[in-house]
Amino acid sequence: MSRRSGRVTLQDRNENTIQPVKITRKRKSEQCNKKKAHLAKKKQSYEIQNRWTQGGVSPCVLVETPHKELETASDLTGFKQYRFKNLFIKPSPLPCLSWANSDDVWIKMLNKELKYVHDKSFMQRHPKLQPKMRSILLDWLLEVSEVYTLHRETFYLAQDFFDRFMLTQENVGKTRLQLIGITCLFIASKIEEIYPPKLHEFAYVTDGACDEDDILEMELILLKALNWELCPETVISWLKLYIQMASLKESPNVLEPQFSQDTYIQITQLLDLCILDISSLDYQYGVLAAAAFFHFTSIEVVQKVSGLTWDSIVSCVNWMTPFVRTVSECEAVRLKDFKKVAVEDRHNIQTHVDYLTMLNDAQQTQQQSLARLSPMPPPTDGFLTPPSSTEKPSNH
Repeated sequence: MSRRSGRVTLQDRNENTIQPVKITRKRKSEQCNKKKAHLAKKKQSYEIQNRWTQGGVSPCVLVETPHKELETASDLTGFKQYRFKNLFIKPSPLPCLSWANSDDVWIKMLNKELKYVHDKSFMQRHPKLQPKMRSILLDWLLEVSEVYTLHRETFYLAQDFFDRFMLTQENVGKTRLQLIGITCLFIASKIEEIYPPKLHEFAYVTDGACDEDDILEMELILLKALNWELCPETVISWLKLYIQMASLKESPNVLEPQFSQDTYIQITQLLDLCILDISSLDYQYGVLAAAAFFHFTSIEVVQKVSGLTWDSIVSCVNWMTPFVRTVSECEAVRLKDFKKVAVEDRHNIQTHVDYLTMLNDAQQTQQQSLARLSPMPPPTDGFLTPPSSTEKPSNH
């Protein structure tokens, strides 16, 4: 209680000039009814808000609208199916949750797929950069993440920050990539980790290329460029949702992991390899995770846990096939033990292998497959060359 409120109360007690106000049951019931009416009006009220931009990537965002009601059924099972770049808005595949409305959670996750835009076309903004430079940087961040026992979600947040930041910039030189990358990991660790590494530790791993002031200065630039939008649904968060829902039993508890750690790290290794390829940015994170999960399960399971149809993921599944082959030819990944990391949490710690060599093999396999499928190129002059006189068929 403030000093001012204390004096007023003391004066009132002395003068007895203010009578206590009685709130009748009628007024209480009116307030309760108004509150219920407001909640009922807001419930299940959604609309598609256009977000078209000239040459933009994200066409729309799904948002709540408290003042408009659906013209269809009163719940989300009456949703019509809308399609925006392989995103299907369907009734939530999530089970009934005790801590939230599953439909609301699902809608917000789909909303993030459209809000947080990533696109490999950012390379066109940086003529001095090559896609391989991005691969080398992310591979290094994977290695740093394992050294400091950072979680997989931390790395994938940093990857998302980097790709979205580069989409807002122009003419970034290769000498700045390491600073941008380590700053992205620095921000992600402060968001995701309970005990993130100190600033001087991030500067230390750059081997003198970046000091602490450089990282702090770049942090401010990054946050402004990203407009402080730092909570995407990453590839790994989608995968964890899919594999958890596929493993739920009769008494579902989404928050308690029920899936096999060994299976989980097999799929995460595939995603780690795929994310190093810049073409992975052609797909939404949810689609990328669903395609990876498909290679370890079946289309029926993927449809059940993601709501995505085969047409939505077939392109990503085919693109990912050479990476699956490369991973299968390598030694099977095994769970690692980390100091001060509980056994039930060790699958969440980011690990690193020789991903660059694996990436090179996968890309070579991919190019060979495309070469076999592609037809013979037409002549450079645009005209067909007639056969020689000796090759012409005879009429006699």
